[in-house]
Amino acid sequence: MAEAGLKVRYTTTVNLVNELAEAADEKKLSRTIACYGRVDLLCLDEFGYLDLDKAGAKLLFQIFTEREERRAIAIASNASFSEWKQTFTDPRLCTAIVDRVTFNAHMSRPEPSATDSPRPSASGAAADPELSGTCARMYPGWS
Repeated sequence: MAEAGLKVRYTTTVNLVNELAEAADEKKLSRTIACYGRVDLLCLDEFGYLDLDKAGAKLLFQIFTEREERRAIAIASNASFSEWKQTFTDPRLCTAIVDRVTFNAHMSRPEPSATDSPRPSASGAAADPELSGTCARMYPGWS
Protein backbone atom coordinates (compact mmCIF):
# COMPACT_ATOMS: atom_id res chain seq x y z
CA MET A 1 0.00 0.00 0.00
CA ALA A 2 2.80 2.41 0.82
CA GLU A 3 4.29 1.66 -2.58
CA ALA A 4 1.01 2.83 -4.10
CA GLY A 5 1.43 6.23 -2.45
CA LEU A 6 -0.98 5.60 0.40
CA LYS A 7 -0.19 6.65 3.95
CA VAL A 8 0.34 3.68 6.28
CA ARG A 9 0.96 3.84 10.03
CA TYR A 10 2.07 0.85 12.13
CA THR A 11 1.98 0.82 15.93
CA THR A 12 1.22 -1.50 18.77
CA THR A 13 -2.13 -1.01 20.45
CA VAL A 14 -0.58 -0.12 23.79
CA ASN A 15 1.70 2.48 22.15
CA LEU A 16 -1.31 4.05 20.46
CA VAL A 17 -3.28 4.19 23.72
CA ASN A 18 -0.27 5.69 25.53
CA GLU A 19 0.15 8.29 22.78
CA LEU A 20 -3.55 9.19 23.02
CA ALA A 21 -3.38 9.46 26.82
CA GLU A 22 -0.35 11.76 26.59
CA ALA A 23 -2.12 13.86 23.95
CA ALA A 24 -5.17 14.14 26.21
CA ASP A 25 -2.97 15.30 29.11
CA GLU A 26 -1.37 17.92 26.84
CA LYS A 27 -4.78 19.06 25.48
CA LYS A 28 -3.84 17.81 21.99
CA LEU A 29 -6.20 14.82 21.75
CA SER A 30 -8.36 16.17 18.92
CA ARG A 31 -5.29 16.90 16.82
CA THR A 32 -3.81 13.44 17.46
CA ILE A 33 -7.07 11.65 16.64
CA ALA A 34 -7.41 13.70 13.45
CA CYS A 35 -3.83 12.76 12.50
CA TYR A 36 -4.67 9.06 12.86
CA GLY A 37 -7.86 9.68 10.90
CA ARG A 38 -5.89 10.85 7.87
CA VAL A 39 -3.68 7.80 7.33
CA ASP A 40 -5.07 5.43 4.71
CA LEU A 41 -4.20 2.26 6.61
CA LEU A 42 -3.68 1.99 10.36
CA CYS A 43 -1.97 -1.25 11.40
CA LEU A 44 -2.46 -2.17 15.07
CA ASP A 45 -0.32 -4.98 16.41
CA GLU A 46 -0.59 -6.86 19.71
CA PHE A 47 -4.30 -6.09 19.96
CA GLY A 48 -5.89 -7.57 23.06
CA TYR A 49 -2.66 -8.54 24.82
CA LEU A 50 -2.71 -6.00 27.65
CA ASP A 51 -5.65 -4.93 29.78
CA LEU A 52 -6.76 -1.38 29.15
CA ASP A 53 -8.39 0.77 31.79
CA LYS A 54 -11.73 2.32 30.86
CA ALA A 55 -10.11 5.62 29.90
CA GLY A 56 -7.62 3.91 27.57
CA ALA A 57 -10.34 1.82 25.96
CA LYS A 58 -12.43 4.94 25.36
CA LEU A 59 -9.47 6.66 23.71
CA LEU A 60 -8.96 3.68 21.39
CA PHE A 61 -12.68 3.65 20.60
CA GLN A 62 -12.39 7.26 19.44
CA ILE A 63 -9.81 6.18 16.86
CA PHE A 64 -12.17 3.50 15.53
CA THR A 65 -15.01 6.02 15.42
CA GLU A 66 -12.88 8.60 13.59
CA ARG A 67 -11.89 6.04 10.93
CA GLU A 68 -15.21 4.18 10.63
CA GLU A 69 -16.18 3.45 7.02
CA ARG A 70 -13.62 5.94 5.70
CA ARG A 71 -10.20 4.44 6.32
CA ALA A 72 -8.87 0.90 6.72
CA ILE A 73 -7.60 -0.67 9.92
CA ALA A 74 -5.59 -3.88 10.08
CA ILE A 75 -5.47 -5.57 13.47
CA ALA A 76 -3.15 -8.40 14.45
CA SER A 77 -4.17 -10.40 17.49
CA ASN A 78 -3.80 -13.90 18.83
CA ALA A 79 -6.69 -13.28 21.22
CA SER A 80 -10.16 -14.47 20.27
CA PHE A 81 -13.06 -12.03 20.45
CA SER A 82 -14.24 -13.75 23.63
CA GLU A 83 -10.90 -12.87 25.25
CA TRP A 84 -11.27 -9.18 24.43
CA LYS A 85 -13.58 -8.75 27.43
CA GLN A 86 -10.45 -9.05 29.57
CA THR A 87 -8.75 -6.26 27.62
CA PHE A 88 -11.83 -4.03 27.48
CA THR A 89 -13.34 -4.51 30.93
CA ASP A 90 -16.47 -2.45 30.26
CA PRO A 91 -18.87 -4.93 28.55
CA ARG A 92 -20.73 -2.26 26.54
CA LEU A 93 -17.50 -0.71 25.32
CA CYS A 94 -16.09 -4.13 24.42
CA THR A 95 -19.22 -4.93 22.40
CA ALA A 96 -19.01 -1.58 20.62
CA ILE A 97 -15.34 -2.10 19.78
CA VAL A 98 -15.94 -5.62 18.44
CA ASP A 99 -18.84 -4.22 16.39
CA ARG A 100 -16.70 -1.43 14.92
CA VAL A 101 -13.80 -3.75 14.17
CA THR A 102 -15.85 -6.49 12.54
CA PHE A 103 -18.27 -4.37 10.49
CA ASN A 104 -17.37 -4.87 6.80
CA ALA A 105 -14.24 -6.73 7.92
CA HIS A 106 -12.24 -9.34 6.10
CA MET A 107 -10.93 -11.69 8.75
CA SER A 108 -8.20 -14.19 8.14
CA ARG A 109 -6.10 -16.59 10.10
CA PRO A 110 -2.57 -17.10 8.84
CA GLU A 111 -1.79 -20.68 7.97
CA PRO A 112 0.76 -22.22 10.33
CA SER A 113 4.22 -22.67 8.92
CA ALA A 114 7.30 -24.60 9.95
CA THR A 115 8.67 -21.47 11.62
CA ASP A 116 5.55 -20.76 13.71
CA SER A 117 5.99 -21.16 17.43
CA PRO A 118 3.98 -24.02 18.90
CA ARG A 119 3.93 -22.32 22.32
CA PRO A 120 0.71 -22.91 24.23
CA SER A 121 -1.21 -20.12 25.89
CA ALA A 122 -0.88 -19.36 29.61
CA SER A 123 -3.60 -21.92 30.33
CA GLY A 124 -1.54 -24.62 28.62
CA ALA A 125 -3.87 -24.85 25.63
CA ALA A 126 -3.07 -23.74 22.14
CA ALA A 127 -4.88 -20.63 20.92
CA ASP A 128 -8.24 -21.28 19.26
CA PRO A 129 -7.33 -21.17 15.55
CA GLU A 130 -10.93 -20.45 14.54
CA LEU A 131 -11.18 -17.20 16.48
CA SER A 132 -7.77 -15.62 16.42
CA GLY A 133 -5.60 -14.18 13.73
CA THR A 134 -5.78 -11.00 11.74
CA CYS A 135 -8.80 -8.82 11.22
CA ALA A 136 -8.63 -6.19 8.53
CA ARG A 137 -11.34 -3.65 7.87
CA MET A 138 -11.32 -2.88 4.19
CA TYR A 139 -13.58 -0.44 2.42
CA PRO A 140 -14.89 0.00 -1.13
CA GLY A 141 -12.08 0.55 -3.56
CA TRP A 142 -9.57 -1.43 -1.44
CA SER A 143 -8.80 -4.90 -2.64
